[in-house]
Amino acid sequence: MGANELSALLWQERELLELLVFKLEEEQLLLTAGKSRWIEHATREVEQVLQRLRNAGLARSVQVSTLAREWGTAEDAPLRDLVASAPPGPWSDIFAAHLRSMTELTDTIKQLRDQNEQFLRTAARSTQETLAGVHPDPVTYDAFGSSDVAAVGGRLFDRSL
Repeated sequence: MGANELSALLWQERELLELLVFKLEEEQLLLTAGKSRWIEHATREVEQVLQRLRNAGLARSVQVSTLAREWGTAEDAPLRDLVASAPPGPWSDIFAAHLRSMTELTDTIKQLRDQNEQFLRTAARSTQETLAGVHPDPVTYDAFGSSDVAAVGGRLFDRSL
């Protein structure tokens, strides 16, 4: 019974990893399109999926520990060791497929994370450069609506008077 439960948990975890890939790609599309208005929402969704993944990982660890005891291996054995110690039958193939898929998804997530981080660094650098070009002294207006900063630029004077 423990192997069935673990397989079900691994399916849930794989679905969450796929959802995380989707959310990271969504975030990347927003970054490349310059839609910074929605980045906060996309980032919050990524964080929500990560929280769900942490909870799923904890449940998986408990189930792996139980199954590892059943199969006579170390309780803190990673999934790779559990595959190696599986009794004869389909479970080693099933868990190996889970492991392979989760490894591929994790690699994809790492690549997307690195790309998104690069996009964010570029956007931050661009924002800093833009802000550096902004006049540092704020312009204020008096009661008559005049600015207290002298206008910069060319002026025309009528010297015919």
